[in-house]
Amino acid sequence: MSTKRDFYEILGVDKSASAAEIKKAYRKLAIKYHPDKNPDDKEAEEKFKEAAEAYEVLSDDNKRARYDQFGHAGMGGAAGGGGFGGGGMNMEDIFSQFGDIFGGGFGGFGGGFGGQSRGPRRMKGSDLRIRVKLNLEEMVNGCEKKVKVKRFKQAPGVTSKTCPTCNGSGQQVRVTNTILGQMQTATTCGTCQGIGKVADKIPSGANNQGLIKEEETIDLQIPAGAREGIQLQVRGKGNDAPFDGIPGDLLVVIEEEEHDTLKRDGNNLHYDLYISMPDAVLGSSQEVPTANGKVKIKIEKGTQSGKVLRLKGQGLADLNGYGKGDLLVHVNIWTPTNLTKEQEAFFEKMRDDKNFSPEPSKNEKSFFERVRDMFQ
Repeated sequence: MSTKRDFYEILGVDKSASAAEIKKAYRKLAIKYHPDKNPDDKEAEEKFKEAAEAYEVLSDDNKRARYDQFGHAGMGGAAGGGGFGGGGMNMEDIFSQFGDIFGGGFGGFGGGFGGQSRGPRRMKGSDLRIRVKLNLEEMVNGCEKKVKVKRFKQAPGVTSKTCPTCNGSGQQVRVTNTILGQMQTATTCGTCQGIGKVADKIPSGANNQGLIKEEETIDLQIPAGAREGIQLQVRGKGNDAPFDGIPGDLLVVIEEEEHDTLKRDGNNLHYDLYISMPDAVLGSSQEVPTANGKVKIKIEKGTQSGKVLRLKGQGLADLNGYGKGDLLVHVNIWTPTNLTKEQEAFFEKMRDDKNFSPEPSKNEKSFFERVRDMFQ
């Protein structure tokens, strides 16, 4: 599993920290490790990226909730190669997404730390969201999936030119006269949306930003333990942004297909096994299903109805790396209803036999005790 540091630990905040506390902690680290203050310092650059990745998750309510519940695995696995999740942030990502956290004083990468204008920005494409269904075997073992996604991509042959409104700066400067003198304000250019470029040559079929919608087959690596409601992230497989901007991400929401006989509860699986009275009295060997085929289990002599047999490690992997769940087999003794007269006579004869009289010992747990043990 992932060896990445805890996001709360990176920012130096508690798990109960407010949004304002998280933002303040990130701002402090970003200033400390900003590349303009630490030129050619690879360690500072990695800490800068690490803090930005932590802030990206913890500043978003939905991502933070998933992280709190599932840890790093809930955000995805390793980045790159069509993989999921964080770890793939580069400087352009960071300055594009979080530059405004410092107002005008954050600057672009290499763009100065002293409050200078950021200049044209790289636009990020929009994210796409799809749903992928997994059966029990795929959830237990992980799997590869190929999905077809229609996404906007930069059309071949598209060219751009400098925005005539802002002359490539990405900003429009306005000067107004006040009683205190002239005041200058800079706003994002309304023509190019701050990119500094507009489309020049647009191929047939593309939109006015030079993007065309195409279907692409994407390989997904689903981690073991994925289950209903988890959202995984494939970086760079959302819609392209115009003019070599930053592509958006593909968000993969997991849906769970119900199994015929096995029921999931967290990381554990449950199965109801029905056995006959003779099997309960004399003992037997029974087959039970698992996510990876059937296995044989032994029923001891004198097994009572309601007994729970635990098959270790036959459940789902924990997404935070805490081992695997178990398969809990609930033994139910089937009482026959259509007996022959000879069979009825036998049981009538056994009615007063002391071996057939219920005599629960102190070792026999009640129904409520068994339920309590299941959830401990």
